[in-house]
Amino acid sequence: FYSTWSGMGCAQTPQPWCRFPPELRWRRWTILLRVRAELGALASAWVHTPPFVAETNTTLGPPRVNNVSASPGSLLISVSPPFPPEPGDFLQYLVSYWENTTSATEKKLSESKTLLQIGNLKESTLYCFSVQVQLKIYSGHLLEGQRSAPECHRTALS
Repeated sequence: FYSTWSGMGCAQTPQPWCRFPPELRWRRWTILLRVRAELGALASAWVHTPPFVAETNTTLGPPRVNNVSASPGSLLISVSPPFPPEPGDFLQYLVSYWENTTSATEKKLSESKTLLQIGNLKESTLYCFSVQVQLKIYSGHLLEGQRSAPECHRTALS
C-alpha cells in the first residue's frame, strides 16, 4: 500500500526476532518485510519476504477441550478457542465424531458456541471426537484451524 519502507524499531539488535508494531495487528494488512544482517560497518544485501496476510497465512491451532460430560444419549463438550477472540470475530466449531467400532462412520456437527452437544447417541457406547475451529475472515471465507487430538468417552447407562 505504501511505496516507502518504515522501520519496526528493532534495527541493530542481536535478537533474531522482532515484534510487529501495534498498528500492524489488524488482519487485513499485507506485510512485506526486508531483512539484513549487520556486523559493525559490514551489512548483507536486503532480503525480501513473500507477502504475509494474517487472515490467509495464519495457521490456527486446535481448540482446547476443557471438559466432557456423558449422559445416556449424548456427550456435552466444553471447548476454548486457540486464541483470544477480538470483538467482531465469528468463530465456529466443527465436531467430527464416530462410534468406536471397527467400521467407524464419521459424522459432523457445526456450532458457534463453546458448549457443544453431540446427541442421538447409543447409551453405554464408546464414541470418539475431534474438534476444529473455523474463523470467518474478511472475505467471508472460513479459515480452518487444526483438529484437536481425538478423545474417546463412553455415554452413560440410563
